[in-house]
Amino acid sequence: MVNTDDFIKRLETILDYYTMSASVFADKLGVQRSGLSHLLSGRNKPSLDFVLKLVDSFPEVDLYWLLNGTGSFPKQEIEKISASTPPAPSFTIEKDTVLNDLFSSNNESEKMKANEKFEKNEKSLTDDSNAIERIVVFYNNGTFKNYRPQ
Repeated sequence: MVNTDDFIKRLETILDYYTMSASVFADKLGVQRSGLSHLLSGRNKPSLDFVLKLVDSFPEVDLYWLLNGTGSFPKQEIEKISASTPPAPSFTIEKDTVLNDLFSSNNESEKMKANEKFEKNEKSLTDDSNAIERIVVFYNNGTFKNYRPQ
């Protein structure tokens, strides 16, 4: 459980460190100014969303320091981690392992089957037993139009 009074003191420390007013700080975090004012006055407790936005917007703020007071502010480990982290290995994809996508089939028999299915569908569309009786077009404003073949 976070001690609200201590959290408020740490939040004021952050405001002093960045020399920001509460309104500028709230705008930078993307929270309502009144919400930050209520936090600073002790009326409201910090939400998880607020804490995550603060830690994401200001990487120097240590989450454990902000919530519990353990650790340090500003965070000193950022430079150490970035200097000691080796570069990520690059991955290469060999040409033989790349699969063909759905549209680049090399099999002729599959192409023939697709053409036969297309011809069957085309014949069923032109069949007179399936003649179009009418077409109705609906518009966003609630109106519609009927179209009948002549």
